[in-house]
Amino acid sequence: MAATSRHEYEMKMKCKKAATKTTDPVELLRLKCLERGASGIKGLGRTFRIMDDDGNKKLDYREFEKGIYDYGLDLEPEEIKAMFQKFDTDRSGTLDFDEFLKALRPPMNKARKSIILKAFHKLDKSGDGVITTEDLKGTYNANQHPKFRNGEWTEEKVFLSFLSNFDSPDDPDGKVTREEFINYYSGVSASIDSDAYFDLMMRSAWKLG
Repeated sequence: MAATSRHEYEMKMKCKKAATKTTDPVELLRLKCLERGASGIKGLGRTFRIMDDDGNKKLDYREFEKGIYDYGLDLEPEEIKAMFQKFDTDRSGTLDFDEFLKALRPPMNKARKSIILKAFHKLDKSGDGVITTEDLKGTYNANQHPKFRNGEWTEEKVFLSFLSNFDSPDDPDGKVTREEFINYYSGVSASIDSDAYFDLMMRSAWKLG
């Protein structure tokens, strides 16, 4: 379902090297996140979500800078300023949270996006654009989970644990949106060079035809 440890390691090393060469502020932030692994961008998104106290889904420069430091990224003040300015395309002084994460996502070709969406639509049985524990019944087999087998967890708990891979822990409603699902797999995608391998991994993980 996720990137293998070998792919993760190779990606981290590749991103570390590329980060020393890039002059693009957006690319630098993307590489710094991916240095932390496939879920690095999701992790930065989580940090910003926690900081969004008023829930307006916007970040001003102060919040952006604090989020970068809270996430533990080692960047110079001028680099952070350049990043913010590059993301703030309308020069409003604030960043739209969802647009920011979308811009930060590693680029993916059509074929990869298509297979990710195919997996999402298979899981989203109700077709409402959100995956819930209800959707997972009959799609995701909880019986194989060791904690379910030893009686420690219920089926519901296994489902919630699975959804937390994609979701943010500060949003405990156990729902995964299309954007969150794509964000997660864009990180996994960045760790896999071969389109054929990525396609095979997604098809076998989600039993796609």
